[in-house]
Amino acid sequence: MALVLGGVAWRAPARDMFAPVALTVVSGVVLLGIDLGKSFAFLYQGSGVAACLKLALLGLGELLPSARLEWYLAATVVASVGSHMPGAWRHYSFLHHRVLDPGGEGQRPTC
Repeated sequence: MALVLGGVAWRAPARDMFAPVALTVVSGVVLLGIDLGKSFAFLYQGSGVAACLKLALLGLGELLPSARLEWYLAATVVASVGSHMPGAWRHYSFLHHRVLDPGGEGQRPTC
């Protein structure tokens, strides 16, 4: 994603962006698949909400190319916060209004 963001910032030609974009998309799909493979509860927990927000911001960058850099920067900030937030935030369920265990089965973690 850093290469994509840099390419957008420096207005790299589309032909030079194919590989970075492809690698970013493939790695993102694989990571999303891994998280969903563990539990679909991921989608309504803090980490999943951050991932969905990031995807929405990236989509806005595609829909509004004149502001693509700004949308991609916002997505990068969301992704950075989402990947480094504490476990209690990462596993907080917006559906259950409490922290779920990392597997998403709905039980409180035992420390």
